[in-house]
Amino acid sequence: MSTIYLDHAASSWPKPPEVVKAMVECMEQYAANPGRGSHAMAVKASRTLFEGRKQLAKLFRIKNPNDISYALNTTMALNLAIKGFLQEGDHVICTAVEHNSVRRPLEYLRQTRDVKVSYVKTDAQGHLNLDDVAAAIGPTTRLVVCNHSSNLLGSILPLSDLGELCRGRGIKLLVDAAQTAGTVDIDVNSMGIDMLAFPGHKGLLGPQGTGGLYVHPDIELDPLLHGGTGSQSEAIEQPTVRPDRFEGGTQNTPGIAGLVEGVKWVQRETVERVYQHEWNLTQQMMEGLLGIEGVEILGPDIGQAKTGIVSFTVAQTDSSEIAFILDQSFGIAVRAGYHCTPLAHETAGTMERGAVRASVGCFTTESEVEQLVEAIREIAKHMKP
Repeated sequence: MSTIYLDHAASSWPKPPEVVKAMVECMEQYAANPGRGSHAMAVKASRTLFEGRKQLAKLFRIKNPNDISYALNTTMALNLAIKGFLQEGDHVICTAVEHNSVRRPLEYLRQTRDVKVSYVKTDAQGHLNLDDVAAAIGPTTRLVVCNHSSNLLGSILPLSDLGELCRGRGIKLLVDAAQTAGTVDIDVNSMGIDMLAFPGHKGLLGPQGTGGLYVHPDIELDPLLHGGTGSQSEAIEQPTVRPDRFEGGTQNTPGIAGLVEGVKWVQRETVERVYQHEWNLTQQMMEGLLGIEGVEILGPDIGQAKTGIVSFTVAQTDSSEIAFILDQSFGIAVRAGYHCTPLAHETAGTMERGAVRASVGCFTTESEVEQLVEAIREIAKHMKP
């Protein structure tokens, strides 16, 4: 039985053949240390890293590719941004649907640097009222942190309006694009984004262990890592030049070679077409699930903007049991539980049993969505109301 993969919000699969080919080619032909040597293999490795920055800069409309630093994942990028920017006594605002990759660093700084943290509530579907954000701003507010889309609800925040609000108050905006990079259009300039954390392994179709952080040229951060960079080696301190300042240690050249091809694939297909494909599939899934007794869908209603995420509950059954049955009996891979976002589950009222999350990708088909709906229909027959 072949697997129907509906866990793209965690990591996209399969990858385009070009991604795999580029990674193998790197390993076989030029997997030397980028930025640490002048021989041909090292130079080619360095060029691959810069090509990745160029492609990402084009996608996100970033002027200088060197303002993009690579990271192992969105979590690492968010930690660099949050811990590198906030200082003793600062105030930061975030939403009540944030991932633990935002919440945990903020709570750490609350305990260690006396950083003040305000969580602005959304409605149960994940929609944010900008008036509530404005009301939370105080004299020491330096940063607003938010996800572009909730990894539980699929709701999309109004970044352009939020960016305008932050600019007008002299506050920086950090965006977690874990669920939108490659699937929803992002323009850091028009949206007023000062820092953008993104994964390589989700909508950008690259391998795991890739991602990055864009930092506006006017922003200075304390590095998260200190170590070898291949530049300013005679200095005791971390280099001041970007991107080296934020990239201590050897980078994942084979992974980034794959990421380059993933970004190129997205640009050829266009973000707009990817979004429309995923939106159509989520509408199909929601329409099918709403016809099943005992199923409750979280997040925006049918017809509203959302990413390729449909989270739901089935009667009073624990979400992990539903996911187990889908995997073992139907060959359908989904995610269940709390999705590293207890804040969002508190908002949605699902802390007691979590939720099943089915998430589509650019290669998901209508037939696969229909098979999920039919599987849930069958499972629901045997669950207590």
